[in-house]
Amino acid sequence: MSTKTCEFFFLIIIFSNFHPILTYPHPEFPCKPPNYNSFPFCNTSLSIPARAKSLISHLTLTEKIQQLTDNASSVPRLGIPAYEWWSESLHGIAENGPGISFKGIVNSATSFPQVILMAAAFNRSLWFSIASAIAIEARAMYNVGQAGLTFWAPVINIFRDPRWGRGQETPGEDPMLTSAYAIEFVKGFQGENLKGVRKDENKDGFLERRFLGEENDGDGSLMLSACCKHFTAYDLEKWNSVSRYNFNAVVTNQDMEDTFQPPFRSCILEGKASCLMCSYNAVNGIPACANKDLLDTARNEWGFQGYITSDCDAVATISEYQHYVNNPEDAVADALKAGTDIDCGTYMLKHTQSAIDKGKVKERDIDRALFNLFSVQLRLGIFDGNPANRMFRDLGPKDVCTKEHRALALEAAKQGIVLLKNDKEFLPLQKDSDVSLAIIGPMAINVSQMGGGYTGFPCKPKSLFEGFAAHVKRARFAAGCPDVACDSDDGFDEAIEIARASDYVIVVSGLDLSQEREDHDRVSLFLPGKQMELVSSVSASSKSPIILVLTGGGPLDVSFAQKDPRIASILWVGYPGEAGAKALAEVIFGYYNPGGRLPITWYPESFTEVPMTDMNMRADPSRGYPGRTYRFYIGDRVYGFGQGLSYTKFAYKIVSAPDRLSLLGSVKAGSLDSVLQRREDGLDYVHIDEVASCASLRFHVDISVMNVGDLDGSHVVLMFAEVPKTIKGAPEKHLIGFDRVHTVSNGSTNTKILVDPCRHLSFANEHGKRVLPLGSHRLMLENSEHYLLVEM
Repeated sequence: MSTKTCEFFFLIIIFSNFHPILTYPHPEFPCKPPNYNSFPFCNTSLSIPARAKSLISHLTLTEKIQQLTDNASSVPRLGIPAYEWWSESLHGIAENGPGISFKGIVNSATSFPQVILMAAAFNRSLWFSIASAIAIEARAMYNVGQAGLTFWAPVINIFRDPRWGRGQETPGEDPMLTSAYAIEFVKGFQGENLKGVRKDENKDGFLERRFLGEENDGDGSLMLSACCKHFTAYDLEKWNSVSRYNFNAVVTNQDMEDTFQPPFRSCILEGKASCLMCSYNAVNGIPACANKDLLDTARNEWGFQGYITSDCDAVATISEYQHYVNNPEDAVADALKAGTDIDCGTYMLKHTQSAIDKGKVKERDIDRALFNLFSVQLRLGIFDGNPANRMFRDLGPKDVCTKEHRALALEAAKQGIVLLKNDKEFLPLQKDSDVSLAIIGPMAINVSQMGGGYTGFPCKPKSLFEGFAAHVKRARFAAGCPDVACDSDDGFDEAIEIARASDYVIVVSGLDLSQEREDHDRVSLFLPGKQMELVSSVSASSKSPIILVLTGGGPLDVSFAQKDPRIASILWVGYPGEAGAKALAEVIFGYYNPGGRLPITWYPESFTEVPMTDMNMRADPSRGYPGRTYRFYIGDRVYGFGQGLSYTKFAYKIVSAPDRLSLLGSVKAGSLDSVLQRREDGLDYVHIDEVASCASLRFHVDISVMNVGDLDGSHVVLMFAEVPKTIKGAPEKHLIGFDRVHTVSNGSTNTKILVDPCRHLSFANEHGKRVLPLGSHRLMLENSEHYLLVEM
């Protein structure tokens, strides 16, 4: 497949000529005729709320309590089978969670790149397409009884600390990027607008699949349920004696508003997620799953309509680890009254009756939770009768691991790979099968770790070595290290020997799940064990400069390689999924022009002196605190957020953008005096809630992207803003827009970025209120900038 074809690639699946799956009918479902379909909750002509209330009214108290766990019990007298709420779909159907089984007619599913690498593509259409493809496979597996319909993804926590073991599961450190990913994933996965298909061509060449409602009926139907997690300020597994189970995240109002909450707000407000997961940690002294103010924010301020689940055993941690209360009954009562609807675990199952007996919980508290749970199940069609007679009934084993899905996984990996160094245009390698190639490093043959955390059983995985070997006649492998931990140099001699004898050398180094994963944070940013020595030894012995490939989701301090002239090129491949081998080989041999950008800052090893438990985002030089993420960090960087090279060169021209923006006619009449008084006091800003209409202030920045090199390729356009530093806590800069465009050699491509000043040119003050500074704002592209005067 040519590079240009790849850029315009998209998976198109059209649902037409629906026919029941007769070979693989779903084994269990409620409202089975003739004995169980006459209940009002089975009546599809009634509203969702009416049906949910009817279902609740038919349950005894004991039966209600048995629904308050992820493994909800059956109700045989009503013909309701058991239901497992917990299934996982982070970057493909995963084996984590009891709702999924690969022991059946479907024994594998497409494994897309880990989220951190998908984020590096900076491509909204790609994310939507991947989520839609995962949804197809999930619904297909449901139809044969191997999955549920409620999945606990995406992870949208901010990758705040580079040591975090689960940072790989996130879209990175930037709230705007993470929010955009959350919106696209949830919309694609939940099948935004059901019952049909529309094909829309985006400016980046992708076609979006959308499921349309009949006459836009807006009935709230869901193809599947997605879950925004983990709410909120969760980004630590274990650091010294502090674990995620007992950690109290002390977060300022300022950081809560403009760092931790935006992705969740966007996931709910714009993505319309139907599930929210509260986290293990406490937030400012209150466990997240018992934090009524926190959960009420989602429901009352953001309009969340769905169910809230605890992280697994997070209700138990309220008393057992956080010691917020003294007994299980109080933990259950606090969780239910705060708004937690279901316990992933058995704590509610075991202790709710006792909490009722002691007067700590009322039956109405349970009814409220069940209303939220059953409403989502009803929106999913679980109580609409036989799945073989319903929408998506045609989906089955033939729709899993399809050629199109696997091609999409390949495209995602190629778009996400980041070229960090390429001295003297060493890459791409010549497309000459007669050259000899040495591939060194244990991750080069480790197929099982290609996907990172929360992975299932890939369709047709290949090792990186197999991917390289397909392009040359002579390829040799040496592990160098016994494993990624690399605590021995016994294999160095073999690695050096094959390096000396080969025309080109690729060393695969970095991380795997032994180094970073759920419940395990890193303590160092250096390459594990003796890996650095292996890379340096091989590079010193090779007849030509070497290529260093870095795996893993977390940042690495590879300053030694950055500065070493014997290491010509460095590529970061994250956890590239089942098609990663082919993707990397196509990049290295020039069949694909890399365009990925880092979604997180790569810090030097000295950053490990900063306590993981310090949640402050802003720098504080008075105590030697450097801040976090590119928006506030003031220390040295190995590589910065947004860095990434190409085999060609680009230039920008801002074609049109306003020079001035007047707020005079946009400030609410009752607020004008306050604004003018602050200006007299030397405080030049406007509170966002003082603006009458933010929509009226929006404008587009028209951009021309010029490919001034000799190769076609896609390119990520990142626009940052620098606001006037007149208010304490202003970011150094922050991302306000991005787009991925296809470019041709010596040609130009136009794009535009919508700027909403209320969102993109504002930040939170010390009180957690968003403010828009007056004065000169700088809009920045890589080699171009534009000044915008915001005035009264």
